[in-house]
Amino acid sequence: MGELTFFLGLQVMHKENGIFISQDKYVDEILKKFGFSSIRTSSTPMETNKTLTNDEDGEDVDVHLYRSMIGSLMYLTFSRLDIMFLVCACSRFQVQPKVSHLNAVKRIFRYLKGQPNLGLWYPKDSPFILEAFSDSDYASASLDKKSTTGGCQFLGSIFISWQCKKQTVVANSTTEAEYIAASYCCGQVL
Repeated sequence: MGELTFFLGLQVMHKENGIFISQDKYVDEILKKFGFSSIRTSSTPMETNKTLTNDEDGEDVDVHLYRSMIGSLMYLTFSRLDIMFLVCACSRFQVQPKVSHLNAVKRIFRYLKGQPNLGLWYPKDSPFILEAFSDSDYASASLDKKSTTGGCQFLGSIFISWQCKKQTVVANSTTEAEYIAASYCCGQVL
């Protein structure tokens, strides 16, 4: 059958010093599918000073279009971790999406248009050292004041696992939020 180069929408590029996995062709397909082939680009996937809220007074948008866009972006997050947080945040509003939520999703597409060739790099000669990182933002969820926990694990310089989750309880301090994040990360390592 030969060397693996394309599998379920993933492009696998073998090089002397490692393997690069990307979804460049899939990015092009979804940009065409939703009519974003000729849009202006964005340098970031989200606005840093704006948070997504329920926006109950906002105008409703087509639920099927919104869900289709979110589903397409979810599949892309396999190799594009840079958009994972915002795609998950936007997916929370699939029941009654508003114009503000659709604008956030469109910004992700504008970012993808400007950064289509990112992916995961797995170097061949990587040390056998397990490293884990975790972080938490204290009470950042504007709707319920829960903290978001994030963590990632590396085997040498090879990215092997990650998680991002809204905490189930409201932390009383930044220290408590960080301890919860560290415990999630340790559980993932074990």
